[in-house]
Amino acid sequence: MTAPPDTGAAPTTGTAAAATSVSPTARQAWTRARGIVLALVLLLAAALAIAVLRSGDQHGRLDPRSADPYGSRAVAALLADHGVTTRVVTTLDQARTAATPDTTLLVAVPDLLTDHQQTRLRTATTSSGARTVLIAPDTPSVGRLVPGVTADPAPSFDNALTPACHLPAARRAGTAETGGVRYSVTARDGDSCYPSDGLPTLLRIPQPRGGDTVVLGAPDILYNDRLDEQGNASLALQLLGSRPHLVWYLPSLTDASAPDTGERGFFDLLPSGWLWGTLQLFVAAALAALWRARRFGPLVLERLPVAIHASETAEGRARLYRKVNARDRAADALRSTTRTRLAPLVGLPAAQAHTPEALLPALSAHLHGDAQPLQDLLFGPPPGDDAALVSLADRLDALEREVRRP
Repeated sequence: MTAPPDTGAAPTTGTAAAATSVSPTARQAWTRARGIVLALVLLLAAALAIAVLRSGDQHGRLDPRSADPYGSRAVAALLADHGVTTRVVTTLDQARTAATPDTTLLVAVPDLLTDHQQTRLRTATTSSGARTVLIAPDTPSVGRLVPGVTADPAPSFDNALTPACHLPAARRAGTAETGGVRYSVTARDGDSCYPSDGLPTLLRIPQPRGGDTVVLGAPDILYNDRLDEQGNASLALQLLGSRPHLVWYLPSLTDASAPDTGERGFFDLLPSGWLWGTLQLFVAAALAALWRARRFGPLVLERLPVAIHASETAEGRARLYRKVNARDRAADALRSTTRTRLAPLVGLPAAQAHTPEALLPALSAHLHGDAQPLQDLLFGPPPGDDAALVSLADRLDALEREVRRP
């Protein structure tokens, strides 16, 4: 499909239009798409290479077997040097059985447990005499696991905090990266440490039978890449190494005890941060769409540093129209230019060139024909396809030649 600019000469023959109105060839399509294809291939190759190189060390976040930055193999190795054995369990029954007075039970992701599982775990740990360490439990999990404790909806934005309490482990460790979930506690006994804006991010709640429960607001002190920062290593070793055995409970969705209630859906299992992150992505996508949503505006005249042939301008404009399937705009340009040239030939001023009531009778009188075909040709609807547009250009050219004929 070709069309001339809003001013200038219309195509003279259908042969000239056919010379430039061709569909993209396979070679042209490949030339346009090869950059994107190459980028996708490189991205896929890089992802496969990274997956192969790191597959041997990757177990998961907060996994004591993982050497990834967010794994916890370094903590387990330090505890082993101090004579503390670490055992990984993935079911609630294993965790409840392992809770004994000489054991520290660490629950890596308490929010993954169902309501029924949390109740059973609290019942087992309250009377076991063990130390239970809960990593960043949020609402409402913390209330079921540690009655009397609630999570504040506003997280701490300060990562490294000072102890500000009498807990010996916290005082010896000093500043540590516990900033995360903040808690409110109604119990009078126990320790509230590492406050952020007045609310603690670490709690130690004693149990009636000699054990205690430690609530930690963030998992940073257990990560491999954060262990050597501040007093993270000291605090982690003291919290997890107070007993000779450490049971590391990684809750699993395949646990047979998980479907007992069937009350939790997919969105209940997602951490709140993922939901907020998804909302932010939707907002960013909407803003990007508004930013990129541009409409055709009026043409802006610009003085060019070099002369450009009218044929090149016409072909470039036509290719732009064809790229966006703007047959209506191309047809308007053809008809408007033809009307502008026909008006003076039949004795009309340029101001009346686009008025059907003035132009059509003058053309009919000049050609001694019916005005209805001229109405459809000069002021009709836009063509439905490229072939109809080429036919329109040929008919307009033939009309202009007929009017110019002596």
